[in-house]
Order: sequence, then structure tokens, then C-alpha cells
Amino acid sequence: MKKASIGRYILLSQIYVLITIVIVPYMLSGKKIAVIDNTVNDAKSITVSAEENETPSKEYKVGDMDIEEYIKGVLAAEMPVSFPPEALKAQAVAARTYAVRTIDNADFPLNTDDIGQAFITKETMLKNWGDNYDAYYKKISDAVDSTKGEVMEYNGEPILAVFHSTSAGETETAGNIWNYDLPYLVSAESEGDTYAPGYEVSAVFTPSDIIAKIKEKYPEFSAEENGLFKSIVINSRSDAGYVTSVTVGNMSFTGKQLREALGLRSANFTVEEDNESIVFITKGFGHGAGMSQYGAKYMAENGSDYKQILNHYYKDITIAKL
Repeated sequence: MKKASIGRYILLSQIYVLITIVIVPYMLSGKKIAVIDNTVNDAKSITVSAEENETPSKEYKVGDMDIEEYIKGVLAAEMPVSFPPEALKAQAVAARTYAVRTIDNADFPLNTDDIGQAFITKETMLKNWGDNYDAYYKKISDAVDSTKGEVMEYNGEPILAVFHSTSAGETETAGNIWNYDLPYLVSAESEGDTYAPGYEVSAVFTPSDIIAKIKEKYPEFSAEENGLFKSIVINSRSDAGYVTSVTVGNMSFTGKQLREALGLRSANFTVEEDNESIVFITKGFGHGAGMSQYGAKYMAENGSDYKQILNHYYKDITIAKL
């Protein structure tokens, strides 16, 4: 037999052995075979997946933390640990949903400062809670662990699960805050907020304070100190009572814009004059959209579980597992 024929025979024999030992058993088991390039040795290698249509689950991490560990730090920072367990569970699901949506939309690994939620470490918890650390951390952990992997979805996608401290008795529709509507962020009654501490707060300014604060954010703004109060005109409010348009001096603002310029607690405000001062009286605390934390507390204290709380504040959502 010629050398070429001998070589060809040996090669065919090796292929037959490979088919018999490796490929045939997996073909009979119904498992998928994929041939990939091995960039290390520039040769072909055979890999076998566990199932025909297996899709690897995505690993959600923030920095070097698993998503669940991160949510414990968020929950400890965002909601008082004294709140009822069902309110804490609702907050855990909202925080997890917000984080997952942010991670899904990011093109790079995220750290705790990148998500847009408050976060504290165990060291800070220990400093804040002292002798109560073990009991409080267990309460936080129980809320997160009992809802592990749960997120809110709309049409199969994680929602923008915004939340705030206290509404003005009714939460705000997203479009009135950010100029785009989301079908699950619409106004909802939130009676419990009216019992929250700091529900109604007065912020007192001199006319010069107001002019300076607005000009810092809007350099084109101008107004006279004398008669400034009379130049403040609330033009419109949303159905939930939040200011949607207000004129001050030579400019008009949304309630959100004026709230941010003056550092007000809420865009649901009225304005009064007190001698030489101008007083903004606010109701609620925060932007007002999504879940009210004090509203969730009130609902939990009155028998609602966390899923009922979430479905009250976020419309037509489903709660799914990652």
C-alpha cells in the first residue's frame, strides 16, 4: 500500500473512532453538538450543550456584588427598617426591578453609584443601627430573600419602577413629570400619605433668595424684588394637584423645574406672602410618580400584602422571576 493511501486510511480510522465514541452517543441522547473555533491552538474542538434549546441565564451583578446582596443595601438606605415587612418586600421588588432595567440598558458593568438608587454598606448599617444591627439586618434580608429574583414587567420587559417618599394624597402620572407617558405609571389614590410625617411643609424665602436660586439654574431669568410675589402665577395643575405650569418674573416653568431650582420637597405647592417673605407650602415629598413609600406603609398596616401594594401603584404589571 502506498504511503498516501496508508495516511488516508489512518485519518479515516481516527474519524470513525471519533464518530463512534463521541458523536453517536450524543446524537442518540438528543443533545446538541456545536463545533467551535479554539483560538488557543487553532484547531477544531467539539462541545456539547446540555439541552437542545438551552439559554444561559443572565447573571446580574452590581460591582462585585450579586444583585440580591445589592438590593439589601438599597432597601436599608431607601426605606426605614421600622416599616412593616410587606412594605419592605414591595420596596425590594421595586428596587430590584429598577436595577435590572438599568443594568439591561447599560453597555458596561455598573457600580452602586451608577444605578440611581441610594445604597449603604453593612459597615454603614452597623454604624447606623448599633446594637439593633442583627435584628434589623435580618428584617431587611428576610424581605429581600422572600422576594428573590422577583421583578415587575410590562409586556415582558422590566418596568421603570420609580418610587418616592410621600405623595400629596394621590400619585402623579409620569407624563406630567418627564414629558413622556408610561402606561403603568398613572395616578393612583394614596390616602395614607396624608398621615405621613412632613406631609405638609412650609419653605420661607426672601425675594432676593428666590431670584438668586432661579438665576443660578436659569441665567436668562430676571425679576424685580419688589412685586415678585405678584409675579408668581400658578397657571395649571395636574389632576393629582401637582403644578404643571407656573410663571415667575419673565419666565414660565414646570412645577418640577421650579421645585428643583428652589429645593422644594414637592411640585405640589401653593404660594403665600408673609410680610417681606414668600412662603411655598408643599404637600408630599418627592416627584410623586410610582410607589409612595409611606402609602405602602399605610397599605401594609391595613392588611395589604406586597403584591397588592405593587399592583396598586404600578398598573397592569406582572410580577415575574428573573
